[in-house]
Amino acid sequence: MTQLVLLSGGSGKRLWPLSNEARSKQFLHLLEAPDGSRESMLQRVIRQARASGPECEMTIATNQVQKDIIINQLGDGVGIVTEPQRRNTFPAIALACAYLRSVKGCGHDETVIVMPCDPYTGDGYFRTMAKMAESLVQGQAELVLMGIRPDCPSEKFGYIIPGESLGSARKVLSFTEKPDTARAEELLRRGACWNGGVFAFRLGYVLDMLSSYLDDTSFQSVYDNYSLLPKTSFDYEVVEKASSVAFVEYEGEWKDLGTWNSLSEVLPSHVSGNALLGPHSRDTHIVNELSVPIFCDGLESAVVAASPDGILIASKDCTEGIRSYVEGLSDRPMYEERRWGVYTVMGRSTYSDGYKSITKNLTIYAGRNISYQVHAHRDEIWTFVDGEGLLVLDGVTTKVGRGDVVHIKKGQYHAIKALTDLQIIEVQTGDLLDENDIVRVGWDW
Repeated sequence: MTQLVLLSGGSGKRLWPLSNEARSKQFLHLLEAPDGSRESMLQRVIRQARASGPECEMTIATNQVQKDIIINQLGDGVGIVTEPQRRNTFPAIALACAYLRSVKGCGHDETVIVMPCDPYTGDGYFRTMAKMAESLVQGQAELVLMGIRPDCPSEKFGYIIPGESLGSARKVLSFTEKPDTARAEELLRRGACWNGGVFAFRLGYVLDMLSSYLDDTSFQSVYDNYSLLPKTSFDYEVVEKASSVAFVEYEGEWKDLGTWNSLSEVLPSHVSGNALLGPHSRDTHIVNELSVPIFCDGLESAVVAASPDGILIASKDCTEGIRSYVEGLSDRPMYEERRWGVYTVMGRSTYSDGYKSITKNLTIYAGRNISYQVHAHRDEIWTFVDGEGLLVLDGVTTKVGRGDVVHIKKGQYHAIKALTDLQIIEVQTGDLLDENDIVRVGWDW
């Protein structure tokens, strides 16, 4: 059985205002699923891997911030490994390998394939991964990569320089990292491929490397000593130093949807959400997550995006470096997906004496619950506007529904479970309104 590890550690604002520290680009519900609904990049990759890839078990390597949204989007059918701190791809992959060995009981000869969680590709991409696994089993190399057949001499990607044929794979002669256009054109004439960031190896291959840093390579030991691992990429630490490395070529659709310009090429419609595009606009896309309407006209090759985090209006050619400009525009996410549902910040205020308030709209999905918890610095008023649920307040359980209002004072333990989809307007007030002001304890529903 092949073990497929998907890397989901990235975060940021490359697709601001929809993406933020809590909701990275791979979680945005913008792509069209086969049934016509909307799916995220992560959901698309998982669906394709299950349908077209090698027979495998899946594990996602991520960070604690993203764990809830992954469970929310995928359910409990995928293993999740959370790194204690962000330290680049080599430590993340090493921790995942320790998890496969210690927690899942995989043997040292188990085939492992590591891939990013967000490429936009055709199904042939996943069939190529199956060929990578075959190449590894046949002993063609100790480390097998995926090479992407280039469609242009791009300066954005690293290149694999091919060597002799090994059967279904080719030996890697060398690597070139992000060359200029003239050098890239020369590499293309030599048959070079882009490095797709997909790696196949036997589990023991990485565990042996890990043992050079830690005497104990069990999962708990690697987790506890994570800061001792080098903060570097898997390419630099492993791939570029490997003596036996090959690649299998993939020729087909492959995009990095990392900018609004590239994302707009695959959006199913020019308008998403409460918006209208006038007849004088060309090659313009609107994505509106707000309830207020947007109307645009006379724009050419532009993107308009609106969310609780902000509003973007830009030429598509100017969206490449958006992250550097918007980094300091907001001090907290205004929308998050959690394992229990979603919330949107509707408004917030700070008063002359430092007192603060935040108003949220919470949706708790049927059968899900918010943990039994307590806050030290804030009061909360919950107004139930739709659905039914079970409220626990200082150990006492009460059924609640539309029209009920509950005042939860700081220091009171509380939890809520949705019997049906539950809508709550939450007003927080206090001198410190921080998502980290929380202590969770167990509760048996």
